[in-house]
Amino acid sequence: MQNRLANATSPYLLQHADNPVDWWPWGEAAFAEARRRDVPILLSVGYAACHWCHVMARESFADEETAAFLNANFVAVKVDREERPDVDAVYMETVQAATGQGGWPLTVFCTPQGEPFYFGTYFPPVPKRGGFPSFRQVLEGVTAAWRDSRADIDRSARRLVASLAETAPYSAKPAGEAELHAALERLSREYDSVHGGFGEAPKFPPPLIVEFLLRHHARTGSAAALRMAEHTCEQMARGGIYDQLGGGFARYAVDEEWGIPHFERMLYDNALLLRCYTHLWRANGSRLARQVALETADFLVRELRTPQGGFASALDADSKTADGWLTEGAYYVWTPEELREVLGPEDGALAAAYYGVTDRGTFQHGKSVLRAGYTATGTAHVPGANPRPPAPRTPGRPGPEVDPDRLAGIRRRLFEARAGRPRPARDESVVAAWNGLAVAALAEAGALFDRPDLVSVATAAADLLVCVHLDGARLVRNSRDGRPGGGTGVLEDYGDVAEGFLTLYAVTSDSEWLVFAGVLLDTVLARFRAGDGSFYDTADDAEPLIRRPRNPSDNATPSGWTAAAGALLAYSAYTGSSRHREAAEQALGVVRELAGRAPRFIGWGLAVAEAAVDGPREVAIVGPAGEEATAALHRTALLGTAPGAVVAVGEPDATSGTPVPLLQDRTTLDGRPAAYVCRGFRCQAPTADPAILAELVGVALRHPSH
Repeated sequence: MQNRLANATSPYLLQHADNPVDWWPWGEAAFAEARRRDVPILLSVGYAACHWCHVMARESFADEETAAFLNANFVAVKVDREERPDVDAVYMETVQAATGQGGWPLTVFCTPQGEPFYFGTYFPPVPKRGGFPSFRQVLEGVTAAWRDSRADIDRSARRLVASLAETAPYSAKPAGEAELHAALERLSREYDSVHGGFGEAPKFPPPLIVEFLLRHHARTGSAAALRMAEHTCEQMARGGIYDQLGGGFARYAVDEEWGIPHFERMLYDNALLLRCYTHLWRANGSRLARQVALETADFLVRELRTPQGGFASALDADSKTADGWLTEGAYYVWTPEELREVLGPEDGALAAAYYGVTDRGTFQHGKSVLRAGYTATGTAHVPGANPRPPAPRTPGRPGPEVDPDRLAGIRRRLFEARAGRPRPARDESVVAAWNGLAVAALAEAGALFDRPDLVSVATAAADLLVCVHLDGARLVRNSRDGRPGGGTGVLEDYGDVAEGFLTLYAVTSDSEWLVFAGVLLDTVLARFRAGDGSFYDTADDAEPLIRRPRNPSDNATPSGWTAAAGALLAYSAYTGSSRHREAAEQALGVVRELAGRAPRFIGWGLAVAEAAVDGPREVAIVGPAGEEATAALHRTALLGTAPGAVVAVGEPDATSGTPVPLLQDRTTLDGRPAAYVCRGFRCQAPTADPAILAELVGVALRHPSH
């Protein structure tokens, strides 16, 4: 018998529709039922591609005995964090504040008023060493406490909710050069100089920090900033976290060497990393960065694009093995014997040596994750092909040098063979914010790498966001099969979608994208902005929770706060709007507070602050559409590394009536297409020479294309 989740649109909720647990979706009806029965709420939060969510579901939520006890003593509420990030944020903050860590599945016990009093993440079906209780023990303990110590629970829950009301450190004055330098110094101390990245295992890709480092290098010339960005990107690209056959990145690595991934593959990670590697190529011309960017773009289009033109949220970590069991990473890992079966003895042995596939295995059950070995010979775009040879995997035992054409053939045959394996399931939910990130990344990659197909894909995704997710001036959080879902847009949706639209405008010169971005940002200012200039994560008319979430720190994606700041800053540069500029600068006050203390958690805010300090530079290009000279100026402007520079292109006979103020009253230069570069209310003399424009916007002239 199906439970109340059977009619949900969320893929994650539908995964639990056949559980014997009597799940309720989030809503007042569930809390009213808990009050009527006078029992606590069990709140379980996860998402469709979450490996440990699947594990806990199989072990506990599908168990009849456990479900019977749960149904008798609790009202069980299931929440999809992709659909309701506001609910997830509030209760995740509780867990992190109390335990110092969090994750999914998120398991929270609440009063019928929604106040949390006991929490954790994954609970196993049997007790583990170290005093780790089983899920059944937790249920029994909470039930006993609810019966015998109710007054203590109520007091504890009220204190916890009151403590969450404390505001984050905030200044209305934006970060300046001193704070940005302090952030770089702190990041340098926390940097893993051997393996790249920051912190210890598990190690997450840091695309937002890399964006800051690249912008800081572009503004200041800091060699240290560029070195950290290059080293991190190279190490990730050679590691198991990167799919050496099909492109794209896994969620994180369980080790500090980027070798063994947690295999779920998220849209937001790959969109951010695609943009990151594109910008790295723009900064240094790295062949490896170009290859990884293009392979990641192709992965997004091949694996995550939906029939409606948007992008699905994720691929599962798990897929089926030959015996029918769901196993993490089964689709991606190999044994030497499997390599030989596909490639034959000689190429099989070479592939095993190059990719580090051993008889013992580097993962589970004798399987190995593919990692790239030494740089291949020649100049083809193959894994590891970059100007500086990487360090060997084991000191004194370097991998083999491989002919690039031979390696390309090996990769192709392995990729084709792998395609016949049972594939990981896909989370079909289309999330507005993450599609906005994909629009920005694909539009830029398409423009910079001369891939108009990628620009077309980005435009189609943006069209879907307008047609399905935009209702007047308000965004719907998620959709599926072209139908809007039940989640209302939160601040990150508005900020990231506006960023995508603004980037698409810079690439295509279609002014409707600037207009749509303005509509979204007006809603941000009207509905999400606090009186002191900070931002809430939910609109002022959103469903009330135990507190209104307001978090400036990044997670895997830019915080809504700093995403909005970045889009507001760019929009003000296009339009000259002081209202949007002032809002962006006030929002960046949080970066001043956090830059020197916690730069790893405010990466996108640091990147936006770099743009604000630099100007950002405003580039207006006037010339006939389709003319080679106009296109040359446009491409040169897009290749500029100046932090957050905005680019507008218009016809010479339409600038007086254009909806783009940056283009108004601009003229050609003696009949030739011309570029105008302004910065900080000062403009340079117009130029028709791409070489002069390149100097004004910080193009790296060592690119082969120049």
